Parts: sequence; C-alpha cells; structure tokens
Amino acid sequence: MILVTHHEPDPNREDLTPAVRTLEDAREALAATTLPLELPGADADRRRIKETLAQLDDYILPRYRSLDAPLLAVVGGSTGAGKSTLVNALVGWPVTRAGAIRPTTRQPILLHHPEDAEWFRGQRILPGLGRIHATVSQEPMPASQAGASPDAQAVSSLVLVGHPNVPRGIALLDAPDVDSISDDNRRLAGQLLAAADLWVFVTTANRYADAVPWRLLLDAASRDITVAVVLDRVPAEAEEEVRTDLQAMLHRQGLGAAQLFVVRETTLDAMGMLPADAASELQAWLSELAADAAARSGVARRTLNGAVKAISSRFEEIAAAAAEQDAADRQLRTACTDEYGAALSRILEATKDGALLRGEVLARWQDFVGTGEFFRAVEQNIGRFRDRVSAFFRGEPAPAIKVETAIETGLQAVILDEAANAAENVDRRWRADPAGRQLLGTDDLAGTSPGFDARAAAAIRAWQEGLMDLIRTQGQGKRTQARWLSFGVNGLGAALMVVVFSMTAGLTGLEIGIAGGTAVVGQRLLEAVFGEDAVRRLAHQAREDLHTTCQRLLDGERGRFLDKLDGMQSGDGVDLHPHATSLRRLAGAA
Repeated sequence: MILVTHHEPDPNREDLTPAVRTLEDAREALAATTLPLELPGADADRRRIKETLAQLDDYILPRYRSLDAPLLAVVGGSTGAGKSTLVNALVGWPVTRAGAIRPTTRQPILLHHPEDAEWFRGQRILPGLGRIHATVSQEPMPASQAGASPDAQAVSSLVLVGHPNVPRGIALLDAPDVDSISDDNRRLAGQLLAAADLWVFVTTANRYADAVPWRLLLDAASRDITVAVVLDRVPAEAEEEVRTDLQAMLHRQGLGAAQLFVVRETTLDAMGMLPADAASELQAWLSELAADAAARSGVARRTLNGAVKAISSRFEEIAAAAAEQDAADRQLRTACTDEYGAALSRILEATKDGALLRGEVLARWQDFVGTGEFFRAVEQNIGRFRDRVSAFFRGEPAPAIKVETAIETGLQAVILDEAANAAENVDRRWRADPAGRQLLGTDDLAGTSPGFDARAAAAIRAWQEGLMDLIRTQGQGKRTQARWLSFGVNGLGAALMVVVFSMTAGLTGLEIGIAGGTAVVGQRLLEAVFGEDAVRRLAHQAREDLHTTCQRLLDGERGRFLDKLDGMQSGDGVDLHPHATSLRRLAGAA
C-alpha cells in the first residue's frame, strides 16, 4: 500500500549550456506562435504546437540539462494488458494497483531507487504535473488494493515512490492506458510516453496487432526511441507462433531493434502477483542497463537525438502553418483596404465632378445668388460686381444656410451609400473565406454601424465650420475684411463649397462645373474678395480637409472588421525556420 505524505512543487533550472540556450530560444519562439484563424488543418497545427511545447518541457530540456540523470522507463500499453501487474512483478512487491476494474491506473506512479530520489523530487521532468511523495506499506496486501486509489481528479499529479528493488540509474513509471475510456487518461498516457527515455510497451497475445498501440509504436520508430515490447499472457502452445509474427511486424515497421520479452500465461498468486520468475528476462535487461553508465548514456542520447529531430520537423510544419495564417490575415485586410479605399475614391469623385450640385443644392444656390440678372453681373467689371453682390447679401444670411444644409444632406447621402456598399462587399468577401467566416460568426456587418448617419452629418458640419474658419483667417487684412464682412461668412463659405464641388481638373484651372455657370459665380465671388491665388489655396485646403473627413469616417467603419483581426494574437513576425535549422544541427551533434 502507498501512503501519501505531501505535495512538493519545486521548479529547478540549471545554468544554460549552448545546446539548452538553442532549445530555450526555440521554445520561446514557438510559445509566441499562435494560429488564431480557422484555416483548414489549423486545429491539428495548434495541437502540434501544444505537443511540441510539452515535449520540450517534459523531456528534451530536462534531459539536456541533466544528461547523467537516471533513465525514465515508461510502462505503457492497452487497457487490460497487465501493465501494473508487470510493474509489481519487476519490483517484487505490490506497489501499484492491478485488477479487473478499469481503469485501475489513473494517477501515474513513478518508482525509483531511494538514492535517486533527488532527480525526481523537484520539477525537473514533467513540470506540469504536481508531486505527491509516498511510501510503500511494509505489510503485504493484495495488488488490487495497492497503490493510490483510482481518482478521476488525480491525473494532474505524479506519485513518487522510492523502493530498493528498483535498480539505481533507472526509474519505472506506470502510465494510464493508451486507449483508456477516459480522455484525460489517454492524453496523460501520451504525455508520459513522450517524456520517456525508453518505452516498455505491454500488449497481449490477443491484442498485439491492435491499431492504437501500433500508432504509438510507429511514433516511437519515427523518433528512434528505445523500445522494449512485452508480449503478456501468452499461452505456452502459441508462444513461438505469436512471437515470430510480432517480431516480423516489428521489423516491417522499422522497430527491428526493439527488445521483445514474453510473459507466459500463468495464474496469479493470492496477492495478485505473478510468479517470481515470470518477468525475470525483462528484469535482468533493465538491471543490466541501469548498471552500465555508457549504455544508459547511449539510450538517453539516442532518444534525445530522435526527439530533437522530430521537433525540428514540427517546427518546419508549424512555420508553414504560420505563414498560411499571415497570408490569410493579409488577404482579409486587403479586402477591407480595397473596398473602403474604393468607397473613398467614389465619394471624392462625386464631390468634384459637379454631381452634388444638381437637384436641391442647385436650387438653393440659385435662390441664394438670385435670378439671371445676378449671373449677368458676373460679366461686368469686378468693382460693380462687388457692389451689387454686397448689396444683395446684406441682411440675407438665411439663403446661404440653406445652401450649406442642402450640401450637407447631399454629401451625407453619398457617404452613407458608399460606406454601406463597402461594408456589404467586405462582408461578402470575408464570408467566402473560412477564416473570415469564423471571425464574423453571427455578427452582421454588411451595412453601416449604428449611429453612422449621425456621425457623418456631424463630420460634414464640422468640415463646413472649418471652411468658415479658413475664410475668417484669409480675411484678416483690413481691406479684405471689409469685403468679406459685407458678403457674410456663410455666403462666402457656400461659394467655396460650390467651387470645391465643381473641380474636375484639379486646382490649376478651377474648371467650370455644371448648371449654367454655377461654379463661375462662386469662383468670381471669392476672387472679388480674396483674389485668384488665395481662392486656389482655399479650395485646395478645403478639398484636403474633406478628404481627411471622409477618410476618418470610413476608417471608423473599416475598423469594425479590422478590430476582429487585431483581436486575434497571431504571433506575427515570429519566424520558426531558423529555429528548425538550429534544432536539426543540434540533433546531428547529439
């Protein structure tokens, strides 16, 4: 019986050697790599990252830091294969629970020689698992009652047991079933096997060809792990046939160097123990290995070399997956940039080709400047033109306000329409992409955001107010001030807007817009107050400010999409390829 005494987490780090520094750098880069976008195969790649980090933390880094530590032999296999019974036989005492109730091994038990306790007391290996120190009862008891009681919540801890019958220089870890009905048990079994220097893989005469054990054995072959296969409960009359068949399978799958041990079918004693000599061959092999420092070092280095080679390949695969994520991210961002950029271009085009001066805006402008008699005044000398306009504007601010309001309404309609079109197009393009579909989920972004119409109207009014400030600033001189005061700031502002919205050829010519000289009237009015060069500067600044205003409005709408991408931490900028190369070199030197 094992008596639990206490938990003792004890993180342990030693000085970094060049090899460990290479591994630490690679681990840091891998930990910074996430694959947030739902691309095909992304789930498998995320699991690959998690498993590789676990392999580094649980085995590779600890072994590189402590090459002379005892070997860890993990005893694993299928449900009911007799792993715990075999471990009890190797120790010669019921130290781990065996029986017919499945699963019997939930909490992994690590058996070591008492003088090797220092190697396992801290968190050197399997740092993610807690430590429970235990002792073995001196009173014999049935194997069905030995060890820790099955506990579904105990799979996050490792029970440490010192026993003098375990050879010094090697530790045995009784692992849960690799095909357990418990998901947690299966995951833990895989984690423990990945942390092993060598595997003692237990199967039976009836199940040695099962798929699950062979998947793990093939993984061992790919990583060049030292494997001992125990064929358990073999009827004497079938031993030769089964042994020959299993050896042939091992050779075909690249595991010809695996040690093969046979435990014949036999009756357990009253304590649930195998006869003393049932596992003697395996026991002798482990003892010889434990006693030979050079052999132990060879096993550790071979397994370590294979593990590093395996993770170097994983780094390449993960780097490729990260590159796919970056490409998908760029593609989704490009969809936003393209569609909202096109929307901005269409808005600005509509503000300079005269289109906004039709309809209501034109009617309000004509109300403002008067009848055809006013237009004819444009043809007269500039002094008379100024006098007539001054007389017209005094005391009449309301018509200019109506022009501003009509321009605000027309411009707002264009902005709302183009922003909605851009949102619909981005939404369509994102939903055609698996990553975009995942980011959008059930959110409906195929339209403008709530309150956008009010924000657009406020932005336009702010732009119009900015034009008034430009006019006030431009009219600071005393002579000019008298002129613009007589015309009114709102009247001059309305004229500037009309000029801005009728510019089809840039600022060099202030080309005529539409509607029978509409732009000419506004241009001449402004020139009468400020002069031709000043009008060019005013129009240029007004258009730049309008561009900025529209850009900010659309940037806010585009941000609804980009925020979803920005919220996904993708580890952008982390390149794993150099680390994969360094790991391959390290494996070659191991």
